[in-house]
Amino acid sequence: MSRNSKTRILVEGAMLIALATVLSYLKIFEMPFGGSITLEMLPLVIMGLRRGPKWGCLTGFVHGLLQMIIGFSNVMYCATLISQIGCILLDYLLAFSVLGLAPLFASLLKNNKKIGFIVGSVCVCILRFLCSFLSGWLLWGSYAPEGMNAAYYSLVYNGAYMLPDTIILAVVVAILAYTVPKIFWAEE
Repeated sequence: MSRNSKTRILVEGAMLIALATVLSYLKIFEMPFGGSITLEMLPLVIMGLRRGPKWGCLTGFVHGLLQMIIGFSNVMYCATLISQIGCILLDYLLAFSVLGLAPLFASLLKNNKKIGFIVGSVCVCILRFLCSFLSGWLLWGSYAPEGMNAAYYSLVYNGAYMLPDTIILAVVVAILAYTVPKIFWAEE
C-alpha cells in the first residue's frame, strides 16, 4: 500500500481523531459553561500539517461532529432553531475544521519549516478562538453578567481558556518540531 493511498490517509485521520477525542477528556482546566484547556487540537493540527488542508479540515470536521454528538445537550440550551444551527457550526463544525488550515499558514515560512509549524498552529488557534468568540457573543451573550457587554464577556470568557490552550499547543508543537519534525509531514 502506498504511503499516500487514500486508505492509509483515512486510517491515519481516524487514529488522530481517536487521539483528539481521548485528549479532550484529559482536561487541565474546565470553564463553567463549556470550553477547557486540553491538547485536543494537537492531533488535528498534525493531520493538517502532514496531509494538507483538505485532509486536515476533513479530519477536524469529523472530530467536530463526534464532539457535537458527545456533547449534544449543549446545543439544546439554545432557544431557537437558528441559534442551534449557529451553535453546531460555530462551536463544533467550523471550530474544529479550521484547525486543518495550519499548513496554509505554515507555508508562509518556507525557509524555516519548524517555525512554520508553530506559526500555523497559533494561527488556526486564533481562527478557532474567533469561532468561539462569535458563538459566545451572538449565541451565549445572555449568560454575560448583568450590565456587561456580551462581546466583552465572550472575549474574556473564551480568552480565559483559549489563550492558555494556544500557548500550550505552541510549546508542544515547538518541542515536537525540534525533536521529531518528521511527525509533521508524511513520507513520500
